[in-house]
Amino acid sequence: MAGIVAIIGRPNVGKSSLFNRLTGSRDAIVDNTPGVTRDRLYGEVEWRGENFYVIDTGGIMGEDTAFSKGIKSHVDAAISECDAVLMVMDGKTGVTSSDQEIADLLRRSNKPVILAVNKIDDIKHEEIINEAYELGLENVIGVSALHKRNLDELLNLIINFLPDDKDDYDNQDGEGVIRLAIAGRPNVGKSSLLNKLSGKERSLVSPVAGTTRDPVDMLVNIDNQDFRIVDTAGLRRKSKFINNKSSSENDLEYYSFVRTLAAIDRSDVVLLLMDAETPCTDQDKKIAAHIAGKGKGLVLIINKWDLVAGKVKLGDNLIKKVKDEMPFVNWAPVIFASALTGRSTQKIAPLVKTVYENRKNRIATNTLNKLMRDVLAFDRLPSNKKGRTLKIYYCSQVDAEPPTFIFFVNEPEIVNNAFENHVRNELRNLADFNGTPVRVFWRGKDRSE
Repeated sequence: MAGIVAIIGRPNVGKSSLFNRLTGSRDAIVDNTPGVTRDRLYGEVEWRGENFYVIDTGGIMGEDTAFSKGIKSHVDAAISECDAVLMVMDGKTGVTSSDQEIADLLRRSNKPVILAVNKIDDIKHEEIINEAYELGLENVIGVSALHKRNLDELLNLIINFLPDDKDDYDNQDGEGVIRLAIAGRPNVGKSSLLNKLSGKERSLVSPVAGTTRDPVDMLVNIDNQDFRIVDTAGLRRKSKFINNKSSSENDLEYYSFVRTLAAIDRSDVVLLLMDAETPCTDQDKKIAAHIAGKGKGLVLIINKWDLVAGKVKLGDNLIKKVKDEMPFVNWAPVIFASALTGRSTQKIAPLVKTVYENRKNRIATNTLNKLMRDVLAFDRLPSNKKGRTLKIYYCSQVDAEPPTFIFFVNEPEIVNNAFENHVRNELRNLADFNGTPVRVFWRGKDRSE
């Protein structure tokens, strides 16, 4: 699903508390002081097999009117960039003029709106909900973030309004279409690469960072292989687009950032573009970590190679830099390319197809257990402070896309990072997993079982 829901409302109505309940985290600061949430936070929600992002916006600080400094840009951005808006009001305070102004704008939008009347802590407070219908919003539900009342019903309501992208893709494209996302910081050449791959000037190319706001989705056939390509909005450092909350441009930039993560979630393989002059930035690492965490195939593109080519051993030095600074994706292939001149762009589609197939690879259980006997038996297995040594009984590949393995052991907590990395490397020696993460889980099992 990977939709986006924005939480909008006045200060101190419980937006941060509701955000924390929905995401199962304590990332949003909760305080009784109005306006304590000054930055926007995003988190991921999983409910009944569906995933979506929720954004906790700062409280609307209306003095003269609800639309005094800051609020209009928040609401406009939510309407423009989100799939649904969750408006929160204080059930104990009742409807205020600010609530009425927010609801008035939302009613005129084409986006679904859910009104959560918060602080309905007990069934005897349900009658307060009737007042909320004065705002003219159809989907109203009473909740209590503090006591977790009606949160299941709220989540059911939310997912009913989010797009089912998986079904849309399957129905539209059929089987065998590779979903390919192009991600990276602003102005690294994503739109230029999309145009080069598609042979069309479909995506606006501009030297101004952040030109691409909405993902451009297109179906492209390259060498008899269909690709559905998404050119995601450029990712910018968080501090650069959340400090000035009164700017509608920064609001749109922030929502585009989260929409980029959603686009990555819907993909099979991601091209992560990095600038050849400034590769491996903190933002590059964050994007790569998100891609790996989602189990997506990954190809690293060192773009704008035409600007730096010719320097002695530069390619070798950049490969070393990538391996040293981004070791968590050392399984991803690297291409030096120029979207502007077309250099090495012809290598991208075949490599993406290979990575796509590698995500489906499986290792037979008997081969895995042979690995346990012949290889791991000769390695020094980890042990805990009590002197108990890890024992591996057997292992099995339980899934693909990405390849996922479960090892049944005596005590999973004995496993350390170094040993887990060693096991992943041995698994990669048994099959071609180039370009795909390999997931490993450890599960306890008694000898008697």
